[in-house]
Amino acid sequence: MKTSSNQGHRRFQLNILSYGASYYIERIGKLEKTLARKPQSLEIELIGAGEIPADSALLIRSVLLARRPKTRIITNARSSLQGGAVLVWLLGDSRRIREDARLFFRRSTLSEEEEAELNKPWTHKEPKYRDSYSEIDPEEADYIRVLQLINEFLPVKELAGRLIGLPVLRQFGLVENERVDGFLATAFGKSEGLLVPG
Repeated sequence: MKTSSNQGHRRFQLNILSYGASYYIERIGKLEKTLARKPQSLEIELIGAGEIPADSALLIRSVLLARRPKTRIITNARSSLQGGAVLVWLLGDSRRIREDARLFFRRSTLSEEEEAELNKPWTHKEPKYRDSYSEIDPEEADYIRVLQLINEFLPVKELAGRLIGLPVLRQFGLVENERVDGFLATAFGKSEGLLVPG
């Protein structure tokens, strides 16, 4: 017997931990399975103090981008968020945040000149002096990509290193956009099953 794959509204909890990369790998697999069920909407609750590693945040982004277009993502920050967790929250079609919660992302510790570029001629150049404790961390390169993606929503150069509260998020139209959401839903014919922030 064939059953309908459309399952209405589903919730998915993502705990923000200060450790445990294996937790995120497991949750990403469960997120893929949940999205494979083709729900009309999926609410991702972000809870806890800590930071999602940059690579995990980028992987979550790739999973969300691969979902079927009719699945609406609602992100709900029930805690303050930092770094990669900020990116995951921003990926929602609709975003909610606890009234006293804040967003935070730091500046990168790498400069752009430390990344190899394919479009420039390959030259042998002596690297700048580094002591034995200052090796380049590939995770930091992933974090730069996270910042580039956050910059599509918020001006990273101006806001990095600052706590970002609800008034700023409202100013950038990232929360409480019932009118804008309604207009977009009408314009793109997605008014059925539309969920807006409450």
